[in-house]
Amino acid sequence: MSDPAKVRRHAERVRELVASVVRSQVKDPRLGMITITDARITADLRDATVFYTVLGDAAAQAGTAAALESAKGMLRSTVGKALGLRHSPTLTFVLDDVQDQVKHIDDLLVQARSADAEVQRLAARAEYAGEPQPYRLEEDEDADEARDEDADETPPRGGESR
Repeated sequence: MSDPAKVRRHAERVRELVASVVRSQVKDPRLGMITITDARITADLRDATVFYTVLGDAAAQAGTAAALESAKGMLRSTVGKALGLRHSPTLTFVLDDVQDQVKHIDDLLVQARSADAEVQRLAARAEYAGEPQPYRLEEDEDADEARDEDADETPPRGGESR
């Protein structure tokens, strides 16, 4: 097992190397506007996964994926020589669909805001099911005590006096 810091350094170096080689040496016309976003490498430094985004539609993404697959051998040898490892890591390219996920989350937030606005609109017109104030207030208690005192002063029934 390798040191995790060493693995991170190698992954960052793989990302930088692949980005510079794609920019300067890969001359495939299918290669679109590509950005290498991240690279991850296994702890044994044998397999590297490179994440990329492509500006454009599905056809541009498919063309870029094909161009990267055809340049995989050259990229692997360049990365292996630059890293100075005994074994060159195998490269796997994965389309990073962060932009699609961001758009989906934005759409969900818009739906949530509209649902909240609808709830607020309904709540503004809502009325209480019972009394508006179901709890006793202090002035109500004072009035109840005054009524109780008045009731104590009334003469008892049966015509008897005190």
